[in-house]
Amino acid sequence: MRLLVVGIVLSALNLRPAITSLGALLEEVRNGLGMSGSVAGLLTSVPPLCFAVFGVMAPRLARRFGAGAVVCAGMAAIATGLLLRPYTGSTAGFLAGSALALMGIAVSNVLMPVIVKHWFPDRVGSMTGLYSMALALGTALAAAVTVPLTDALGGNWQSGLTVWAALAVAAVLPWLPFVRGRATAPGAVDAGSAPGGAGAATGGGSAPDGAASVRDGLGPGREADRGDGGDAQAAAAAEPAREAAPPLRITRSRTAWALAVFFGLQATAAYITMGWMAQIFRDAGVPAGTAGLLLAVTMVMGVPLAFVIPRLATRLPHQGPIALALGVCGLAGYAGLYLAPAAGAWAWAVLLGIANCAFPLALTMVGMRARTGPGVAQLSAFAQSTGYLISIPGPLLVGVLYQHSGGWGLPIALMSALMIPQMVVGVLAGRDRTVEDEASRRAAAAGR
Repeated sequence: MRLLVVGIVLSALNLRPAITSLGALLEEVRNGLGMSGSVAGLLTSVPPLCFAVFGVMAPRLARRFGAGAVVCAGMAAIATGLLLRPYTGSTAGFLAGSALALMGIAVSNVLMPVIVKHWFPDRVGSMTGLYSMALALGTALAAAVTVPLTDALGGNWQSGLTVWAALAVAAVLPWLPFVRGRATAPGAVDAGSAPGGAGAATGGGSAPDGAASVRDGLGPGREADRGDGGDAQAAAAAEPAREAAPPLRITRSRTAWALAVFFGLQATAAYITMGWMAQIFRDAGVPAGTAGLLLAVTMVMGVPLAFVIPRLATRLPHQGPIALALGVCGLAGYAGLYLAPAAGAWAWAVLLGIANCAFPLALTMVGMRARTGPGVAQLSAFAQSTGYLISIPGPLLVGVLYQHSGGWGLPIALMSALMIPQMVVGVLAGRDRTVEDEASRRAAAAGR
């Protein structure tokens, strides 16, 4: 069990450095590869595009190979992409290397809530907070130290980006025992026998493309909880398959759609922030190193809050008020960026960091809006893939507006405008209901 927690934390640390390290050195990368502002906007749109395209594949891959094997492969893909992309010598090659790393991030993004739901059904809030906190820490660390590391390595931006591959290599190691002991029955379903939560992750329907019948490949929770040194291969033994229930029609759930749109709009804000905020400060006269630290402050706000917010959310019957409070902080931060970007830079960085904690809130609601492990798998894949599709135009549009307007007024106005619908759908997604219950009510209504 301890090895699994280490694997989750190390994986979470790797889910954003590929993005924020690039944001800190975006100007150097643009100059080195001859990118225009519009092409740089395209580059900042690659993360949500890859998350949408590859994230939807995660449940099927986990069903066939086991979630442990898929996450292990994801970490290997991150390491390979980060090693290759700085040295391709072209914009297309840089994009391809980035896409490989982001593919690994995408499948891990989707499978983390599934692993938590199966293994820690009675601690969804605290475990979601733990890996969200680790994710925020990795994000902030990359933003803060990429520029100093680059300077220490001779000012070469390629070296400054490549160094983050070492963290991904370290994250591969804890998952290797789970790869060797993965489930052999592709049709096996999440049995929901995690410790302290018998039945909490059980049941639910099979989903199209195998999403609902995802098998985490880590085996029954009882085996892994036999003391601190439970054997990983024994912990990863397969359970017998159970008879599948009727398919869960996730696209007919209003809650699923509200959560997907909320996820998409918060991702839009997050990737605009990670891709462009350092440049906003640099254009306002803030030194490059300080701009990187400001981005790090924004990201590091997620370390404590990513632990607090999920725990608070699981104690409330309605998570809408949290979504509203985060949105108000975002609006205040954008107003500050527009009116006095340099003078109040640290305050705006803190406010936008608080607003970015809509991400752990969204992840927590994924675990709360479904009653079963298969339901969480299907909802996670749908909400994240659909959400990332929604978020693709945002960073690209910011780059286009920045290049053609010659300033940050219009891009900041766009960011502010998108925060309003984010708050609205956050309230809708936070209502106390589950996608399985909505499906049952619709099925009952159709049978009348």
